[in-house]
Amino acid sequence: MSLSTSTRTDTHGGATSRPLPPHSGQDLGLLVLRWGVGLTMAAHGSQKLFGWFGGGGLDGTAAFFEGNGYTAARAMAVVAGLTEVLCGLGLVVGLLTPLAGAGIVGIMLNVIAVKWGDGFFSPAGIEFELLLLVGATSLALAGPGRIAADRLLPVLRTHRLSHGAAALALGAAAAGLVLVTLRT
Repeated sequence: MSLSTSTRTDTHGGATSRPLPPHSGQDLGLLVLRWGVGLTMAAHGSQKLFGWFGGGGLDGTAAFFEGNGYTAARAMAVVAGLTEVLCGLGLVVGLLTPLAGAGIVGIMLNVIAVKWGDGFFSPAGIEFELLLLVGATSLALAGPGRIAADRLLPVLRTHRLSHGAAALALGAAAAGLVLVTLRT
C-alpha cells in the first residue's frame, strides 16, 4: 500500500486502488510537524541533561537558571531538561500529544519571559522560541493525526479540542507558577 492509494476488493474478488481520504495529507503534515518540534526539543533537552550537542549539561544549565534569577537552579535544570526530552519524544511518537505539546508550551513561555525585551530576532530575540510555542500549541489543539501512538489509547484515539485546550491551560498555569514562585 502506498501513501496515496489503498487497496480494496471489488465485487469480482480483484483488488482495486482508491485514493485515501482527503485528510491523509493532514496526517502527514502533522507527523512532520511533530517530528520537527519533537526532535528539536528532545535534542535541546539532551543538551541540558547530558551536555550533548555542545550543551552545558546540568552544571551549565543550572548556572544559566541561577544567572536568570531562578531559585533551586539545579532542580530547574533537571525539570527543564526532562520536560524537553520527554515531551519532545512524546511528540515524535504521538504519545499523549496534548500533554506533550502543553509541556513544551510551558517551557517556551518561561524562555520567552526570560528573553522578553531582547527583541524579536535571533540570536537574542524570541523568534525561535515563539515558533516552537506556536508549533506545540498547534499540535496540542489539532491532535497528532492518525499516524500516532495516541490512536492506540482509548481516551485519545479520537482527539478532542477540549483535551488540547485543557492541556494547554495546565501548561500555561505551570509556567506561570514557576515564574511567580521560582524566579526572583
